Amino acid sequence: MKKVLLSAIAASLLLSTGAIAKTEAAKDATVKEVNHIAIKNAKEDANGKQPKLAQDAIASLKLAQHAVIALEHKDSKTAKEALEKAIGKLEVVLADKEAPKLLPIDSVVKVQEFVGSAKDVENAVKQVKELLDDGKVQEARTLMQPLASEIDITVVSLPLASYPDALKLAAKYIDDNKPEKAKEILYVALSTFTEVTQVVPIPLLESTDLIAAASRVAKTDKERAVKYLEGASDALDVAEKLGYVSKSATTYKMLHEEIKKVEKEVKGKNEAEKLFEDLGKKLKEFKEKIFSEKK
Repeated sequence: MKKVLLSAIAASLLLSTGAIAKTEAAKDATVKEVNHIAIKNAKEDANGKQPKLAQDAIASLKLAQHAVIALEHKDSKTAKEALEKAIGKLEVVLADKEAPKLLPIDSVVKVQEFVGSAKDVENAVKQVKELLDDGKVQEARTLMQPLASEIDITVVSLPLASYPDALKLAAKYIDDNKPEKAKEILYVALSTFTEVTQVVPIPLLESTDLIAAASRVAKTDKERAVKYLEGASDALDVAEKLGYVSKSATTYKMLHEEIKKVEKEVKGKNEAEKLFEDLGKKLKEFKEKIFSEKK
């Protein structure tokens, strides 16, 4: 299974600030509470942004399966009828000018959250290396499994470029009294799907929401704003230690420096609006470049 960019637009929306969030953290929320809300909102966004499944395409798949079963029972007539209906369902789909090359037929959202600090990641990685050096591969593997913190949106799609032609070819083989050939074609057609997973690093969601929360309270509660910014920096540490790298010109080091700059301004004259805006833009661009590497 590949972990790749499914949609730059969807990724951008899912990783944006609290502007689209269903729930906004209270102004007196703790860092932990802000993080909890960030993950809750992200899960809801992920479920809400799953592609609308094409019912006609799913119906076509079921009919193609019926055709295979009919051929197994040497009932070519029923198989041909099922294929004709399946092709008809697909024609409805293909008639749409906006029909995609890959038509979503199933989707699953999986969440794996790492509960711990950047130091915890470092210690786990150190243990893994020691176990590998000692040849204890399976023990190392067990320690590696929790070292991820992400929301994975997996979409299974039907390739419209090849699937309809496969059904038509199978129908032709039935007409030519070659049911075994028809079955072979259908077996291949019913096993040829594209599975794509969009990966959303949770620590970057947390960092984004903590920075947004800090900007909302900076004028009224300096101390809380600073705590949020420190939490955002901690989340970036976790993301970096877990290996969520980016090809962005912005680096983790630069993001930490920007956060420190905002902290200093909040503690001082507290005219940080522009700094918050600049930090948000850099983090957004940084996250988008992480997605582009998942191809």
